[in-house]
Amino acid sequence: MNVALFPDVVVNGETIPSAAIAAEAQNHEAPKDKPGIAWRKAAQALAIRALLLQEAKRRGLSPDPLELAPGRFETDDEALIRALLDEALEIEPIAEDAVRSEWEKDPDRYRSAPLWDVSHILCACDPRDDAERGLAEARAIALLARLDGDAKGFAAAARESDCGSKASGGHLGQLGPGDTVPEFETALRTLTEGGISPAPVLSRHGWHIIRLNAIAPGQVLPFESVRPRIAQALEKAAWARASRQFVETLAQGAKITGASLAPI
Repeated sequence: MNVALFPDVVVNGETIPSAAIAAEAQNHEAPKDKPGIAWRKAAQALAIRALLLQEAKRRGLSPDPLELAPGRFETDDEALIRALLDEALEIEPIAEDAVRSEWEKDPDRYRSAPLWDVSHILCACDPRDDAERGLAEARAIALLARLDGDAKGFAAAARESDCGSKASGGHLGQLGPGDTVPEFETALRTLTEGGISPAPVLSRHGWHIIRLNAIAPGQVLPFESVRPRIAQALEKAAWARASRQFVETLAQGAKITGASLAPI
């Protein structure tokens, strides 16, 4: 007897076809050499969705889609699941002591944004053009080799930069989170004060050689200023726990084949 490698999922007699699971699998991450993990995650997600929709219909709930953004509304299924969870979940208000206790675990987690004093050398290119990207990378590598970690020679080397900052030795001034493209900031966060990126960093602008001149760490924020953020995080965590418990309760009384609700 042949057994389907990726079978349909059946929840209380309702069949979720393999085609629907394949489409959903595209929304789930998995190692490239293990596509079955994405499939299992998709099967689980659709089984949970079916359980919730079945319970919403059993309770006689009707969809009332909300507008999520201008011109974009919830689907009827999304509205039904939201209505069900609003009715079924009882979340206790987060106590003030719990919020303060969470903050006191490690106040250092709650800081204002750091400021970085940064210089760079840009070897501009269109990263989508293989030939142009390769030439610019070779140029950046040669400039980096000339520096050989010598921060004192950075301003002189920056005269060859393709950025207007070359007029000031490559100095970009003080930057904070979000002020640069993500690739640049990711590399910047790995540097120590006075350090130069060990290899050129590619962004949509080209190849960067980055120097962190100085850093001003963010200041620890007082409890009152971060209280709303902590309370919101605790509320979300409580809601997530309650929703998981609710799904587990539904699953205990359900007949499910082709999917597991165990953690993946």
